[in-house]
Formats: sequence, structure tokens, C-alpha cells
Amino acid sequence: MTIFYQRGGIDETISDQEMRDAFHGVLRELGERKRVLAIPPDFTRLESRAGTLTGFAYEFYGDSLTDVLPALGTHLPMEDGQIRRMYPEVPRGRFRVHDWRNDVVEVGTLPASLVAKVTEGAYEKPWPCQLNRLVRDGGHDLILSIGQVVPHEVSGMANYTKNLFVGTGGAAGIHESHFISAVFGMERIMGRADTPVRHLLNEALDRFCSDLPVVFVLTVIGREKTSGELVVRGLYIGDHHDCFEAAAELSVAVNFEILDDEPAKVICYLDPDEFRSTWLGNKSIYRTRMAIADGGELIVLAPGVERFGEDPEIDSLIRLYGYRPSSEILRLVGIEENLAVNLGAAAHLIHGSSEGRFQVTYCPGGLSRSEVEGVGYGFAELEEMTRRYDPSRLDDGWNMVDGERVFFISNPALGLWASRSRRPTTN
Repeated sequence: MTIFYQRGGIDETISDQEMRDAFHGVLRELGERKRVLAIPPDFTRLESRAGTLTGFAYEFYGDSLTDVLPALGTHLPMEDGQIRRMYPEVPRGRFRVHDWRNDVVEVGTLPASLVAKVTEGAYEKPWPCQLNRLVRDGGHDLILSIGQVVPHEVSGMANYTKNLFVGTGGAAGIHESHFISAVFGMERIMGRADTPVRHLLNEALDRFCSDLPVVFVLTVIGREKTSGELVVRGLYIGDHHDCFEAAAELSVAVNFEILDDEPAKVICYLDPDEFRSTWLGNKSIYRTRMAIADGGELIVLAPGVERFGEDPEIDSLIRLYGYRPSSEILRLVGIEENLAVNLGAAAHLIHGSSEGRFQVTYCPGGLSRSEVEGVGYGFAELEEMTRRYDPSRLDDGWNMVDGERVFFISNPALGLWASRSRRPTTN
């Protein structure tokens, strides 16, 4: 078990050339490979620098990089324009589409006793470990799992084994992993490397996939305080848990912002190229919920949001049941079969609720007032709210707008925010 390369720090800036040299150095060390699979993220991780790194992999291997399988999870397939923008150096013909409902194999099952232990009794059923067939049976002599480590609402910290068992996983494994995080408690998970879901994901790698030639290439992305530019703060390349843990430690330092004051009003902007559904856009809720004051308001400027779910079946469930407090959704799971067999959707409805603690006001570009209010959110006109809280004029962090003190976040996917009074005390 090896960390082939590690470099990172809260004030570190790693250039593209330095990343290329380090990555190619590791690939040379690994020796000749004939059939390489890359598993990078989809367009929702545009800023991860995974596109750049996948381009470096193609530069090194050429025709030996036979397959690129974006870790879609339940997301929609990448559009051609998204692929060209994120992966301009990689031939379009190398890309494969992950079908989370049909194109997976079960590589093993973790016993209910283990699941119950790591979830402290919150969930007591076996957990199925699933992978895309290409990952398990593609005959590759190297699998490069590439992506960004950042706080996450399901696994605590994104990427590493999540990229495999969720990003290229199947319906059962994805549904149940999300539900575990919901019933265990999202605030107990976010920004932590050691969580119930992470424990299960890592155990699956150790028990069932130790024969797979996986090397993890992990970035940590931070924002320069003066210019606001996103830069690479860390690069970690390895084949086991130590690599992830080192990246996660840096990400907590870089991406987890603790606020002395609880904002009464938070404004989140969702880039229309990246966020087209509340399934994705609700990161604005997940990542800010530990910061917002009781009775406060979250305003989501969402010009690209035009639907609720990425998947038609899940979209219909969101419209049917809406974002409700956890107690209500758990009750419905017990009596409604369509929720019971779509636990990921149930988890999403729990995650997307403020539990009545603060108001969520969505300002979408492609959903009507009746649609938004029908799922339990407040609605405001995008044009009006954009004039009032113009994202092009606001700085990340505290701002004064017409005498009102507000907290602005230009991309909630890049971090986690908590007030000092709500900060998790253990990891």
C-alpha cells in the first residue's frame, strides 16, 4: 500500500506543469501498461482539475488509455459540449456512459452486523457493493480513479472509494448509501473522513476489490483570498487509504470555513452550466445548513435549474412528496412502496429539508412558482433577486447590500460552511 506522490498545504499552489511532471513521474514508476481505464468525475466537478489530469493521462498513454468512464452515479450522461470543455485533450471515442440502473455487477455484500456497527444501529441491513461492469470485468491493467476531495453530504468527504462504489455503482448500493447518511444525520457526517458510509466504501475495496489495479489521483482545490482564483492546494496519488486521508485532512483545512457569526441570510449562486436540477443544486442547502441562523433564509440564485431530479423516476418522486422533515419522510418510507424502493430519493428529500429551522427560497430559471412551492420551498423571481443580490458584484463571504449584512457563496460545491457554535467537535 503506497502513496506514490503527495504535496499539499493551505497556502500551496501547484501549477499545471508541476501536476503534469508529478503525475507522469508516477506513471513511469508504475511501468508499462497496455489497457488503461480512467474514472474521472462528470461536469458537476468541473473545477476539480480532473479534466486536466485525464488529459495528462492520455498524453502519457495515448492509445493505451482505452476507456474513460465518468463517475456519473445517478447523474445524466455528459453532453458532447461538456466533454469538449472539461476533457478537450481526450478523443471523444474513448468516453463510456455509466448506466447505474442496468450496467452494474455486485462484487460482494457487507453483512448487516457490520453495517449496524458502523452506523451505531441507525441502519441494520446488508449493504450491496456494486461496480460498473467495465470496472470489474474490463480487463484493464491500470484503473486511474481521478477526482477532488471536498466535504460531502453522503460520505463526509468526496471521492476516493466513493468514486468507485457510488460514482460507478448501482441502484441498490447508491440508494442505501445515501439513506444511511440521512438516517445517521448529515451534520454528523459532513467534513469528516471517518464516517459510516466511508467505512463501508473502504471495506468494500479491501474485501472485494483488492485485485483491481486501482490508483487514486486526488486533488484539493482552494480559492486565493486576494484574487478569488481557484488553485490546486494539494495533489495526492496512491493506492490505499493513507492517500485519501492525507487529502481529506488538507481539504478540511482548505474547504471548511468556520464563521464566528451565524448569517441570517445566505445567498448561493449556482452556475447554470453545472447546476440544472435541485438534485445537484441542493448542495446550496447541504453545505450551508450548519451556518445559517435559526429563522434565517437561504436564497438560491439558480438560473440553470429546470428540473428536480436527474433521473425521471426520482424527479417524479420529488414532485410527489416534496422536501419534508426527516420524521415525515421516514414515516412515508414505511408506508409508501415507491419511496421504500428508492431510498436514495428519500434521502435526498431529507437532505433537502431545513427541518423547519430556516427558510429556503429558490430562484430558478426553468421552474415555475407552483412547481417550486409544490415541493416545499419558497419562490422568488430570478431577475428581481439577481438585481438585488447581483453575484457579479458580491464577494465570497460577508457583504453589505442596501444596509443588509448577507453572506455570499459563489459555488457551494467547493466547500462547507458552519458557524462556530454548530461546528462538529469530533472527526
